[in-house]
Amino acid sequence: MYKIMIIEDDAALANEIKKQVEAWGNEVKCVREFRDIIPAFTEYDPHMVLLDITLPFYNGYHWCSEIRRISNVPIVFISSASDNMNIVMAMNMGGDDFIAKPIDLSVMMAKIQAVLRRTYDMGGKIPVLEHKGAILNLNDASLDYNGNRIELTKNEFRILQTLLENKGRAVSRDTLMIKLWQMDSYVEENTLTVNVTRLRRKLDSVGLKDFIATKVGLGYIIG
Repeated sequence: MYKIMIIEDDAALANEIKKQVEAWGNEVKCVREFRDIIPAFTEYDPHMVLLDITLPFYNGYHWCSEIRRISNVPIVFISSASDNMNIVMAMNMGGDDFIAKPIDLSVMMAKIQAVLRRTYDMGGKIPVLEHKGAILNLNDASLDYNGNRIELTKNEFRILQTLLENKGRAVSRDTLMIKLWQMDSYVEENTLTVNVTRLRRKLDSVGLKDFIATKVGLGYIIG
């Protein structure tokens, strides 16, 4: 079963597509809030995005570009603007295919299945972790926030990944030390303190002040 996200402001059409895609055994989420799509994208973590070009606030090209900054998930454009210029632009922006409106549902499913086969037979989607707009890219150990990107060392990445995987819960220093030991044969306790301090400085530099909070006697927690 694949998870498909539909970004289409025509609710009737979105529901029609949803029913068809679900009939083939997939899970579907329709976006309803178009001002900022990225939080919904990262939370749902879809295998594919079906994306209209004409949307409220920002067009599909904008959101394709934003998604491409954090993920290689396949994106299939759906639009009535199906002239050659728009099709070429959609592909150049990072789209994987283009479906013209009015939609033939059987053609749509054939294209969706073809893209899914090509993508996931070749290694799958690139995962991310997200919290309050901060997006940790698990494939390249980088963090994106408000258009800024910071590169993390292997220890900083492992600490932040562990905290994000347990967001809302305090993570003990012992747990984090074990995570670091997975990367090195031996790590002193002071190494954890040094790396958390450096990580906090990097987070502060992009506006994520107090992103990591200290819980006295417990460890650290994502704020």
